[in-house]
Amino acid sequence: MKNLILTLGLALSTTLAFAQTKTFQLSSHILDISKGMPASGVPIRLEKMDTDKKTWSVIDEKITDANGRISNFLSSENTNKGIFKLTFLTADYFKSQKIQSFYPFIEVVFEIKDSKHYHVPITLSAYGYSTYRGN
Repeated sequence: MKNLILTLGLALSTTLAFAQTKTFQLSSHILDISKGMPASGVPIRLEKMDTDKKTWSVIDEKITDANGRISNFLSSENTNKGIFKLTFLTADYFKSQKIQSFYPFIEVVFEIKDSKHYHVPITLSAYGYSTYRGN
């Protein structure tokens, strides 16, 4: 009986912990393909297109972690549909490595139409980049 109570208590506490965990709808990642390494310390600004379809509103700005990632854009507690833009502010990243770059920043515009998770990474070098919708 004691084991059953402990098991139920553990299951309940685990369920409550997951219920309190905040989840996010958008993440990003930068892989510096010239080094084969993540690009850490790069600011990424998130903006949303206003309903006038002419202006952008800044939603958030974060800095990539040691793994080149930002995992916590757009809390899933809100409805996050619309046209968004991630601006990868790469100039200082390359300057810190004493590398000249053709791209001082990179803008990636995309549309969120549902409540699924969106992962928008870039692969980066001083003279090129690529993006895709990841998972």
